[in-house]
Order: sequence, then structure tokens, then C-alpha cells
Amino acid sequence: MSADAHAPRSHAPRSHAPTSHAPKSQAPKSHATNSPAPDAEPATSLSAAPARPDASPSACLAQPGASSSASPARPDASPSASLAQPGALPPLRFGYGTNGLADLRLDDALFLLADLGYDGVGLTLDHMHLDPLAPDLAGRTRRVAHRLDALGLGVTIETGARYVLDPRRKHGPSLLDPDPDDRARRADLLVRAVRVAADLGAHAVHCFSGVVPEGTDTDTAWKRLAETLTPVLDVAASAGIPLAVEPEPGHLLAALADFHRLRSALGDPEPLGLTLDIGHCQCLEPLSPADCVRAAAPWLRHVQIEDMRRGVHEHLPFGDGEIDFPPVLAALAATGYQGLTVVELPRHSHAGPHFAAHSLPFLRHAERTVATVPPVPAPALQQAAPPHGAPSATPEGSSTG
Repeated sequence: MSADAHAPRSHAPRSHAPTSHAPKSQAPKSHATNSPAPDAEPATSLSAAPARPDASPSACLAQPGASSSASPARPDASPSASLAQPGALPPLRFGYGTNGLADLRLDDALFLLADLGYDGVGLTLDHMHLDPLAPDLAGRTRRVAHRLDALGLGVTIETGARYVLDPRRKHGPSLLDPDPDDRARRADLLVRAVRVAADLGAHAVHCFSGVVPEGTDTDTAWKRLAETLTPVLDVAASAGIPLAVEPEPGHLLAALADFHRLRSALGDPEPLGLTLDIGHCQCLEPLSPADCVRAAAPWLRHVQIEDMRRGVHEHLPFGDGEIDFPPVLAALAATGYQGLTVVELPRHSHAGPHFAAHSLPFLRHAERTVATVPPVPAPALQQAAPPHGAPSATPEGSSTG
């Protein structure tokens, strides 16, 4: 990014008075009542793209392991009056990922999320949403910064776009590729993301390791990962932006224990943090999702959330999986985490406005349910991580599907 880019800005959580636009609070319910009819387009105030069939569900892991210049009125971001009581935990800040709104223009997606009452957005840099490789990235980033400010939205930057670097290889090239030039291309994308994050006042940049390439042993893969991330971490330290690595089923760095291996190999650098995906905890971690939150608390810099089933890496709408969300959100609030908790439904863009509208009331209700649950001490990771899952070409394999 050019030197005329903005200096990092602070996005403090904003409070908003209730308005008539606020979604009605509702109890968590099954996706059967949340989903639109198969042939119906989701109801939204924006011009939605025609509905298309769902992407095929992922396979089971065999090893658990109309742009508008006006800003919408913001609904009250406070999930519950009980949270405002003395001694109560601070409310969590919820966002929605743009990789689940891929059929919307970025400006429309931001307006929609602000109008629904979200606190922020997980912005995946992709060809249709602030393309990190297109000309005038600094100027385009400034315009997005102004839009986020006008709408009162916080932001985190995500880097899991499927084909932004290579039109043939999903998530390629990765930080583990045999070709050093290819690894450098992925590192360059992360450096661009850090600079965009600084210009937008984002609270973190998300990334993941990638799948171990065929013919590469794991020791070599870990060495490549540490070497390739080192210059990115230097840029992140200079920018004051955490680089939040996500354990991803099927990747080299697949579980919390793997994050700690990387952290130790790099000498525990200050800018290195963790992206915790709550669904992935359900999928393959030895601890429960709530216990994962407590164990990860010291390194937590970004959170993604969706429903999921044990042993199956498939991002599901709330109510379609097995996760008990009130204890998870209670544990998250007890850590004091005040970054964004971003809904991650990348395979539901065909009905993105519908799922965005239904996800926030679900989360607010789950948060209210246990708003006064006392914190529990963090458990020790006494169990070895399960084997890595199958490569991402078979299951979803990443938070971006």
C-alpha cells in the first residue's frame, strides 16, 4: 500500500439508542424455521441476487480432528438490560462475514449489517470486496474507512478468499508451498491485509497455515510456516495490528495445540494472536467449545462463530448443529474479549441477507440466557490434539468454505 494510506484508527465500541429497526429478540430455534423456502428469495430491503442451489455439503472428517449515502438507524447494540447491571459482564460485539454475503456489493453488505444492528463486519479481501490486488488500494480503502465510520461498524480483516491469488487452486498458494516465490505471494497478501487493517482501524488480521502440500513432510511444512510468517509479523508489529492465526481442520495448523507449537517456534512474538472458530472447536478439539474459549483466552484476538457437528467440518446456521451456545458466549464474555465475534457462513451467500437477519437475534438471546454466569478457571490442555482432518479439497477445509 502507498505511503498516503491512513494512520491506524481506533474503533471503540459504540453505543446506540434503540430504534424501531431493531430486530425482535427471539429464542434459539431450529434452522427449519429460520430458512427461507427452497424456491423463495430471502426477504431483504436490498436488491438480492437470484437464489441458487446450496453448495454440496462437506464430507465427514474421518479423523475428528443500491448504494445509499444515508446511514441507517442503528438498533441497540446492547443485548440485554441485565448486562448493564453493576458487576455484569460487558456485552459481546457481533459481526457478520462478507464471505457469507458474496452476492452483495460491499457497500450494500455494510449497509445491511448496520441496519440489522451488527457491531461490525469480518471483511474478507476478495475480488468483489476491496480487491487487495486491484489498482488504487489505498484510495479504495479510504472510501471503505469513511463508510464504516458513517455506519458505526467495527471491522476485522480476513484473508481466506478462495481464489484471490490463483484461479485454479483453492486457497493457493499457501504459506507452505514448495516454491518460495509462491510462499512470498501469500506473504505479500498478508502484508497488504495488515496495511488495510491499519487504515481501517481493524482489531486484527486473520490468516491460516494452509494444507501440507503433497510430498512435503510435516517438519519441513512447520519450518516454511515459521519462516514465511516472520516478515509478516514484523509488519504487523510496526502497524500495531495483531496477526490472528486460525486453527483450520485439514490444515497443518489444525488445532489449538498446533497454534502453541507455532507460537513456541517463533519465540512467542507479541503480534501473534489466535483466531478461534467456535465451530471448529466442536468439530475436532478434545475440549468443549466453552473450555476452548477459556483455554485460548490469553491469545484471543479474533472469534468466528457458527454451528457445527462433531467430526464434520461443515459451517451450519445456528440450530442446525450440536453446539450449546449460551455457555460458549458466557465463557467468551468472561475473558473480557471485546473484539468482534463474526458469524461465518461462507456457503450460504445465496441467502446471505436472510441468515444475517436471523443470526443476530439468536446470538443476543443466547448471550442474555447466561449473562450473569460466573467465570470458570481455564482448563489445562492435558490431551493431545486429534489427528489432522482430510485435506481442504474434500471437506470445507477452511472458514471460507
